[in-house]
Amino acid sequence: MPHVIQGVEPGSIADQLGIAPGDVLHTINDRHPVDLIDYQAFCCEEKLSLVVERAGERRVFRFLKDEYEPLGLTFGQALMSRQRDCANECLFCFVDQLPPGARDTLRVKDDDWRMSLMMGNFVTLTNVSDAELTRIIARRASPLYISVHATDPELRSYLLGTRLGAKLMDQLKRLANAGLTFHAQAVLCPGINDGAALERTVRELAEMRPACLSLALVPVGLTGHREGLSKLRRFTPGEARAVIELAGRRRAAYMAEDGDAFVHPADEFYLIAGLDFPEDAAYGDYPQLENGVGLCRLFEREYREAWQEADFSDVVPAPAARVAIACGTSVAPFLRGILEARPVPGVEVRVYALENGFFGPTITVSGLLTGGDLLRQLKGIEADRLLISQTMLREGGDVFLDDTTLQEIEQALGIEIHAVAGGEGLLHALSHSHPAGRTDCESGRTRPRPVGEEEKAPAQ
Repeated sequence: MPHVIQGVEPGSIADQLGIAPGDVLHTINDRHPVDLIDYQAFCCEEKLSLVVERAGERRVFRFLKDEYEPLGLTFGQALMSRQRDCANECLFCFVDQLPPGARDTLRVKDDDWRMSLMMGNFVTLTNVSDAELTRIIARRASPLYISVHATDPELRSYLLGTRLGAKLMDQLKRLANAGLTFHAQAVLCPGINDGAALERTVRELAEMRPACLSLALVPVGLTGHREGLSKLRRFTPGEARAVIELAGRRRAAYMAEDGDAFVHPADEFYLIAGLDFPEDAAYGDYPQLENGVGLCRLFEREYREAWQEADFSDVVPAPAARVAIACGTSVAPFLRGILEARPVPGVEVRVYALENGFFGPTITVSGLLTGGDLLRQLKGIEADRLLISQTMLREGGDVFLDDTTLQEIEQALGIEIHAVAGGEGLLHALSHSHPAGRTDCESGRTRPRPVGEEEKAPAQ
């Protein structure tokens, strides 16, 4: 399949060859690249031959380059082909539970192994043919992030709503036998794929170590918009404890074997159960943070280490700064505990646990709160600034899930809002709130500011 070149980086190999935007790439070393994965793999070779078409005339460019030196080409589609859609009808599909008015991009059901490789998205592999799996192996696509949910073929097919779900274990064995690795997740529905079914899932995936690098256990997310959908329910505290205990028995055995806990219940299970999180060492290198595994423990560690390094001894007495923190209802007690144990002198902090009005009150995590939730529940708060989690905003932007912007909410509430990432970021934001001190952005240490000194903007 030919690919139209959209851009050429100035000074790159392609630019030096005279390749220009609008030219069409046909082959690389006599091979037709299917997509970006093929393109990157083919371009890694030192000796290249490109067939490029311009105005109906094909030209051949032959040259030598360093093994991993890029050509400097960009294409109209990020993947050089359309994104692959989901072929499943999952019982617990979150997209099916979106409220009216959710932006269109949230309704896209993608299930593309290439995005798994590049971005860490979880995929089911139900839309991957045997030939495509062979290409995955040939391209050494590893590690992938795979939604397993259950290793029992019949149960997995039921959960995904397709018979194609039954072929997963054969696919995983092919990946493992080829030396590829993957991370796994199981979204758990109480009474369906927990209990004995979960025992089997954990055991059979653990038997695939080291190809299977980790397994995350995630409680099903249910919004308030499930009209006409399957009858599912949330985990009770007792059921959440049962999942943690099951995982705990396995974790102890795996830690004894090779020092890797392997199976990790998501933080939400501990919050539902009312149990303490495992110690920092149990998470290893935190392989599934994006899945909500270990976020709270890492946050606490970052805040504690930054607080221990900060110097509050010379803070000049002054009226306390008032800081409001907005978060989901599930994490609010944990966050209050951190701040009570290690307060920032001269800063009064109040944590607001917000109910999710967009998705419904059963959604309790901070990252799914919207600008509308802030506006409805924080109108009239008395504070000098408001801190929120960076996860509430679109990555790299300032837009909430309900398409309101940070600036719009700031204006409506009449308060300065700061998006915070991580425990160190929280301490930094609190320290900046101090009326008599300023924070060094690099060290995170709070330094006193003599009365009357002009306050300067922190170094960028």
